[in-house]
Amino acid sequence: MCSRKCSRPLAVLAVVAAAVCHPPAVRAIQGFRPIDPEELKMTSEPLAPGAPAIILYRQVDRDDSGRTPHEDSYVRIKILREEGLKYADVEIEYFRESGFEINGIKARTINPDGSVIDFAGKIFDKSIVKAKGLRYQAKTFTLPAVQVGSIVEYYYTEDLGERYIYDSHWILSQDLFTKRVQFSLKPFHSDYRQLGVRWVAQGLPAGTANAKQGTDGVIRMTAGNIPAFQTEDFMPPENEMKERVDFIYAEGPAGTDASKFWAETGKQWNGALQSFIGKHKAMEKAVAEIVAPGDSPEVQLRKIYARVQQMRNTSYEVQKTEQEEKREKEKVVRNAEDVWNSESGSGADLTWLFLGLAKAAGFEAYGVWVSDRRRYFFSPVAMDEHQLDANVVLVKLNGKDLYLDPGAKFAPFGLLPWEETGVQGLKLDKDDSAFVQTTLPDSSVSRIERAASLKLSDAGDLEGKLTVTFTGIEAMKRRVEERDADQTARKEYLEGEVKEFIPAACDPDLVNQPDWTNPEQPLVAEFNLKVPGWASLAGSRVLVPVGLFSASEKHLFDTANRLYPIYLEFPSKSVDDVTLELPPGWEVADLPSGQDKEGRVVNYKLSVENNGGKLHWNRMLDKDLIILDKKYYIALRSFFQLVKTTDDEQIILRARATASN
Repeated sequence: MCSRKCSRPLAVLAVVAAAVCHPPAVRAIQGFRPIDPEELKMTSEPLAPGAPAIILYRQVDRDDSGRTPHEDSYVRIKILREEGLKYADVEIEYFRESGFEINGIKARTINPDGSVIDFAGKIFDKSIVKAKGLRYQAKTFTLPAVQVGSIVEYYYTEDLGERYIYDSHWILSQDLFTKRVQFSLKPFHSDYRQLGVRWVAQGLPAGTANAKQGTDGVIRMTAGNIPAFQTEDFMPPENEMKERVDFIYAEGPAGTDASKFWAETGKQWNGALQSFIGKHKAMEKAVAEIVAPGDSPEVQLRKIYARVQQMRNTSYEVQKTEQEEKREKEKVVRNAEDVWNSESGSGADLTWLFLGLAKAAGFEAYGVWVSDRRRYFFSPVAMDEHQLDANVVLVKLNGKDLYLDPGAKFAPFGLLPWEETGVQGLKLDKDDSAFVQTTLPDSSVSRIERAASLKLSDAGDLEGKLTVTFTGIEAMKRRVEERDADQTARKEYLEGEVKEFIPAACDPDLVNQPDWTNPEQPLVAEFNLKVPGWASLAGSRVLVPVGLFSASEKHLFDTANRLYPIYLEFPSKSVDDVTLELPPGWEVADLPSGQDKEGRVVNYKLSVENNGGKLHWNRMLDKDLIILDKKYYIALRSFFQLVKTTDDEQIILRARATASN
């Protein structure tokens, strides 16, 4: 599947003429499998001790040979414990934006005594994710009379986009232990268009033979005793960690020379790109409307960037009505001039328009297809062009490489969305396309700064002003997430953020109107803040914790063991500056000694001062990494244990009268 910006040829393979020549394919799954008495008697699984449920059998049959590619799926689950009853609630996800549909759902409950209750209830269709204009759906239903010892099973067909071929993925790992799974793929074949298919296995269970193509052309594989997939906080994309087989369709026969493959791919893509941006006179005329003769090169580039970002970006629009979608289809974008004239386009179209304008302005600039690292990590060896699913522009400015993506909404000049940073990309050039790596911003670029001026009451309550400033990717993410929200929803969102910062009940009230539209400015939110009972009484002393905004780090890396590498979205830094005015008659008895801990990729500092009745402390946590091998987990965990311990330290206050006595 492509990301929000994908418009690259062969992201999915259109096979209009060829596919029409093939008759509709026969569905592979015709009914429920026979009931196994041994499965009914099962009360536990030795290979998955304590499991709430297990998958007894899965079957996935993909058929790309017909007019409408489809995938048949069958699942049989044994309920072993009370907590496994939740698997009676079934949720089948699909991607309706691409024309996918779920059909032919059949389900039943098999009781421990062998009696069968067929599902005859209602199937609901609900939206589960809405982001960047994409609409993810799920078919949901609940199986009847499920109890411990029951078997629940269901099967269905997912119809993919008509007359298109989509890459297939066999995902072995599930959230439950799987006793047996069976896969098959009937590849696309045409006498009119040559498409090769190849597959890459990742982490198959011990003793599992890789997928093999039979004499009938069908590719098959079986596997068994697959452990339940475990998730961890701050882990790489799940698909990277799961046992799987990825299938890749490509023009021509499947080759094995990655260098040759990418050279040919770059040549084809560059030709398509040059055709899109090729009307130089139109671009030169547009540039003349944007820049002034005396502008420096950087000013020119910034003006062009800002002008493109002001255009309507259809990739970020909310769900359209059928009439709106029909009108959109009538407006065919053939080239950059069409985008300029219509003042609108997808994120990919706008980025390529920027490339055309930059080149027309005289800049050395290149189009680059990069790998979005939200769902996987790109490897050129796999020769999977579909993994390069987002486009950026590389511009040479003042002797430096600058990566820009004006098609990403709210991306400041010079900063990419986090998923496009630090990734490989194919730089397109007529002579020699080559792989490059996008820049990874320093942690100081993306910050959360919290400045608080507060008063402490005799009752131990805090009250005062708080200003929270988000910069870089921290600001970009929030602007994208709240782009369609109204003023009330945005207020609730920001107040909710403050509640997540503070490890106690609090009452933040947003009092300003943050700038949600200008990506070149920080996102600044101002609050009136109340934190009841922050200070606590201990005999004649009052204890004030210094970790006022430390809630998000309280339970970081608590577990003793680690399965996967540590993976953060982007380097970031948080800085807290707190001034606290004491009640009349109170004074400081003792201050925390502070901390200054520097590691290779993480740093932490805390300093606390007493300025004659006013306390001032400054806290900084710097995470300058995106991925770290799990062998360093013990050291990282020790570091955050130190952070937690220091944040829990107390400022000790006492009344002056008590000190005199």
